[in-house]
Amino acid sequence: MYVPKHFRVDDENEICHFIDNYSFATLISQHNGEPYATHLPLILKKSEHALYGHFARPNNQSTAGGQQVLAIFQGPHSYISPSWYETKMAVPTWNYVSVHVYGKLEIIEDESEIFNTLNDLTVKYESPESPYQLEHIDQDFIKGMSKGIAALKIKIARIEAKAKLSQNHPVERQGLISKHLEQTGQHDGLQIASLMKKNLQK
Repeated sequence: MYVPKHFRVDDENEICHFIDNYSFATLISQHNGEPYATHLPLILKKSEHALYGHFARPNNQSTAGGQQVLAIFQGPHSYISPSWYETKMAVPTWNYVSVHVYGKLEIIEDESEIFNTLNDLTVKYESPESPYQLEHIDQDFIKGMSKGIAALKIKIARIEAKAKLSQNHPVERQGLISKHLEQTGQHDGLQIASLMKKNLQK
């Protein structure tokens, strides 16, 4: 990923927080000499420096064990109009946040580890008030369903993180942009505006 120094994010806690919040990723590998992608939720285990998840067994990526893969976590993004600037000497652009994680794909075969991977996902996305807990479901049923998936682990080798939030513009202009983004009322625009304000406070 092209990451100019203005937009590079190096803070590990900030990156981990981002992956946790925007965990629905695009996982890219190679299949028959061509790029191949799957869209799926991934869980970051910081202590292991690894990502966990699963995909359907018939998915071609279930045979990609041992490959170097790329997981892309895409955050909020928004069009930025030059009409919001204090000058006419400007062009449109796009603000966004994205994290690229590189590592080797491993297919998990151990039944208990597969269950733990599924359980971690369920615990994360179910609300605390939800009556659904994987450990309370008939385990023969769970084992049967698990045969249709390929659980995966990605041992992280490298991370690139980018937050393009108009840092290459004067502070006053950044304030104007965030103000206009708030006025749009759009979900992503509001998130970008919030991130820009936090960035200005650093």
